[in-house]
Amino acid sequence: MSTATPATPAAPTAKSRSSVTRVAAASTIGSVIEFYDFIIYGTAAALVFPAVFFPALGTAAGTVAAFATFAVAFVARPLGALIFGHYGDRLGRKKTLIVTLLIMGGATFLVGILPDATVIGVAAPIILVTLRFLQGLAVGGEWAGATLMATEHAPSHRRGLWASFPQLGPSLGFALAGLTFLITNLTLGDQSEAFVGFAWRIPFIFSAALVLVGLYIRLKVEETPVFRREQERAAARAHTPRKLPVWDSIRTQPVEILLGGGAAAMLFAFFYISTAFLTSYGTTVLEHSRPSVLTAGIIAALVFAGGTVLAGILSDRFGRRPVILASLILALPWSLVLFPLLDSGSYGAFVLGLSVTMFIVGGSYGPFGSYLPELFQTRYRHTGAGTAYNLAALLGGGITPLVAAALAATFGGTAIGYLLAGVAVLSLVCAIALRETSGHSLDDAEDGPTDATEEPRTDEPTGVLI
Repeated sequence: MSTATPATPAAPTAKSRSSVTRVAAASTIGSVIEFYDFIIYGTAAALVFPAVFFPALGTAAGTVAAFATFAVAFVARPLGALIFGHYGDRLGRKKTLIVTLLIMGGATFLVGILPDATVIGVAAPIILVTLRFLQGLAVGGEWAGATLMATEHAPSHRRGLWASFPQLGPSLGFALAGLTFLITNLTLGDQSEAFVGFAWRIPFIFSAALVLVGLYIRLKVEETPVFRREQERAAARAHTPRKLPVWDSIRTQPVEILLGGGAAAMLFAFFYISTAFLTSYGTTVLEHSRPSVLTAGIIAALVFAGGTVLAGILSDRFGRRPVILASLILALPWSLVLFPLLDSGSYGAFVLGLSVTMFIVGGSYGPFGSYLPELFQTRYRHTGAGTAYNLAALLGGGITPLVAAALAATFGGTAIGYLLAGVAVLSLVCAIALRETSGHSLDDAEDGPTDATEEPRTDEPTGVLI
């Protein structure tokens, strides 16, 4: 199958560089805030939710129940991708980003003031699940909007770098979440009743101030030029009925959605095992102190951030797919040595294990910021890229930590290593089936069909290796 000619990069002007820098900064800061809100739930689920919302179940069953509520968001994420993808492809990237930020911030704040099970009984976990579902809807629409704001503003020859900046949301959000919990914990004591009683709520309530900052920043950015041109083309063919973006993406590129989601599953499995499950494993099984586990998480998050940007830069030089494949190949042996390393009991081994795991995640996550958007056409890019991304989140981030908690209780940590290796194999097979996309134009007028009713050209760029 032939491919489209890569777009020739235009010489950037000072004005264009300033615009891209501003958009990248806004996308990054907004993503950090949203992922902070999303990740503090996982930290709290590991540290306090079993005692606060499931006290009658005991430690082991309460932990599984807490991670089950954690997984609810990953069921909601594909739905959020479809809902906000539709509006992102119809109304614009900027508007949907504002809405997702408000939903995420509101749900997170309400978790922080939710009475526990001793006060309102079974209503507490029910409301908790509902709020977690809303978080999932919001983050399901967040990623695609933030990355599209960066990729559709960026010059093609630097798209991997610029698209890696909104990808810093999970790493810096995790570091910020760990820092707020650490400060709260150190202030009140490692095992104090005050921490479990009310102090864990402070990071959730604090998110309200962060949301106001993110809202101000997002209101200042402009819509992407690629989307504006697509709107002009859509207006010019107003006589032609427009298809729903979700149907258009599934009809035209279903294989890319499925393979893209499969290829990204590993990074979610590794990330959420690190951020949620290992936080619990480090304190309950390995018996490291809560502050030391939170400190290790902050260190690993900063390593993750560095790996993300480095991988984005390398993807501009060597291509998206080679960098992703290298990360997936490295993930296979590391999956099998991770838990034997952790089970040595050394705190240094815990920091090393967490940091290397997160660096591997960054090796895939950096390039995926540009890779998934490059797979899809403008008219349904928000929907297609977001759906693929959140299918990966459901498999790797929702199901894997829940299964891991059950495996650890029955078979120990080694079984989790085999689980991670299995997910890495799945991602590797899917990534091999995809092919390179770097250098292609994101503008449908230059690269692919422009009419929503037109069948794809035989020479349109595809993400599938045939």
